[in-house]
Amino acid sequence: MKMQLIRYKVFQFKSVMDSGWINCDDVTTLVGVNEAGKSNLLLALWKLNPAQDGEINFTDDMPVTLLTELRKKEKKPQFITAEFRIVDRELIQKIVKLAGCNEEDIETVCVSRDYDGTKFISFPNYHPFEGYLPGEIVDYLNEKLEQINNSTEGRTEAGIKEEAITKIQSALAEINDCELIGDEELASIETAFSQIDAQEMKTSTIRPLMLQVVERVKELRKAFEKQSPASVADVRKLVIAGMPKFVYYSNYGNLDSEIYLPHVIENLNRKDLSSVTAAKVRTLKVLFEYVNLDPREIMEMGGPRQVGLNDAQIEEYNEKTKQREILLQSAATKLTRDFRNWWKQGEYIFDFKADGPFFRIWVSDSKRPERIPLENRSTGLQWFLSFYLVFLVESKDSHENSILLLDEAGLSLHPLAQKDLISFFDNLALSNQIIHTTHSPFLVSPANIERARVVYVDKEGYTAVSEDLRAAEDRQRSKSVYAIHAALGLSVSDVILQGCRPVIVEGPSDQYYLNAIKQYLISNKLIAPKLEVVFLPSGGVRGISQLASLISSKESLPYVIIDSDRNGKAYRDKLIKELYTGSESEKIIEIGDYTSISDAEVEDTIPFALLDRYLGHVLHSSDQEFSDCYDDKKPIIPQIELFANNNEITLPDGYKVEMAKAAKVLLQGKRAPELPKEYVDRWVNMFSKICG
Repeated sequence: MKMQLIRYKVFQFKSVMDSGWINCDDVTTLVGVNEAGKSNLLLALWKLNPAQDGEINFTDDMPVTLLTELRKKEKKPQFITAEFRIVDRELIQKIVKLAGCNEEDIETVCVSRDYDGTKFISFPNYHPFEGYLPGEIVDYLNEKLEQINNSTEGRTEAGIKEEAITKIQSALAEINDCELIGDEELASIETAFSQIDAQEMKTSTIRPLMLQVVERVKELRKAFEKQSPASVADVRKLVIAGMPKFVYYSNYGNLDSEIYLPHVIENLNRKDLSSVTAAKVRTLKVLFEYVNLDPREIMEMGGPRQVGLNDAQIEEYNEKTKQREILLQSAATKLTRDFRNWWKQGEYIFDFKADGPFFRIWVSDSKRPERIPLENRSTGLQWFLSFYLVFLVESKDSHENSILLLDEAGLSLHPLAQKDLISFFDNLALSNQIIHTTHSPFLVSPANIERARVVYVDKEGYTAVSEDLRAAEDRQRSKSVYAIHAALGLSVSDVILQGCRPVIVEGPSDQYYLNAIKQYLISNKLIAPKLEVVFLPSGGVRGISQLASLISSKESLPYVIIDSDRNGKAYRDKLIKELYTGSESEKIIEIGDYTSISDAEVEDTIPFALLDRYLGHVLHSSDQEFSDCYDDKKPIIPQIELFANNNEITLPDGYKVEMAKAAKVLLQGKRAPELPKEYVDRWVNMFSKICG
């Protein structure tokens, strides 16, 4: 990927009036009830830069209430804006060279599209140079003033010293009250000092000093000459060319096990098929192309043997039948090998058979070695095989720089197969970002709940999007949130019913941090848990006892991770007295045991490099950077809140959760900073205790 999608917003498109910014992860889940407008959020993004099709239709795409108002306007509105992070080093360097800017200026780029199809780009980090603080320039002019005062006029320079002093004093007076010195003020200074005769400089000690002022001002003025990167035509071309394509799927076309070849041949050339039939025909077309088979040839090679054939004709017929068997076996072997490399949930063996005009697909595996027709296997296998063919085979290499938009993927799957789909998405996301819609709780990942966005119909009847996953008084929003809450409830059920290792934490920020740490340690082969470790937020220390009682088995209580601040220590003592008595007290893990900081919270087990980017954003101060005064020997949360208070900064609501989300994304991303060994060692020790 050359560019990573950070967020996007939809404006005046179908049921969406203004979605606001929708933040995107490697996998983003848009959750909502039917008719909430989830598909419209995908369709608008698809039409920003579609891999194929995706034409803009003003009449169909514009909200009905605005159609009469806007259809005759010459300038049509922009309906989609997406913000990307440029990750390709070669592309960054080309833009920097063309625009003459810094890398920081073009790290992120916004691309918009209007209903006429025109694309617009901007660089939100780029800000035109507004001017210099007076201090440095004032000091420089005073230095030159002193040098001129100490200089001696030559014999032919009567009045030149006085003139130079007057010019510098005038320049100082002009910029004295400026908050910023702009190009206009510098141009005035340059003009005042430019009238210098080169011939007269040969014996002068004053004119060279005046010329130095001119050269210094010219150099300073270059900062105002830089143009916006977005105004450079070649930069715009590079950005548009480097944009990922958006690939939209809504019909997946499950294969049948028995295929009537004459119908296939006929349907391949028809344009009037229903969407369901067209999707199946699309999948069949891809299947035959993929295994290098021609359905007409397969049918002709296996026609019924006629009576009254002579020996030569019989031999010719048998040879064709044998060739067909070899072709089918070779094709089935190819599909078996390639699908096994792609789908890790089972080692399936495919077998193709042809009988006259019928083509059949059979499946077996190591657990069920007997051959079974494809349609008698799970709908999950049928769906994944069909999706595999359409996604990887039909597209060939077109998905290499693309983002997948999957509308209600896996809707027909069994709930357990839907849960497999979550893992499948994680694997796909290693090469392609994914945004998918669902109303099923089984397709919401409890371990990555921050990926979920709630889609609902607002009071005005338009599609709205929110990252707030709490229950709400708004009935429409609550119905969409229900699927997310159900997913969390199902994760608790998994803990009770499927033998996972439950660990109670105080809040969602702890859950995000610890899930990120777990995945980091597993991916780097530093731990190998025998049971899935599930972190369950209790809503604060007071909720720990109730949740522990709910998910405990007859044999044992769940592990608890608790802060080492005053509240955490007090509640730890209470748990030991009332519930975690005797040896069970060993299951209470105190954060202070895994850091050298007293009164530590979970944030103190996280390297500052994972928190710095978010903190630099929310604690921006013109006087001081938080990183300059951060003390790694003290708890970080009180320092953050003190810094904000001292600098009159209002911290966002729920900033701890947002900071945890940002740290998790950074830790799991491709540009994660190098982690101090002592932090990783502490993580390993903590998880070794949890995993037993």
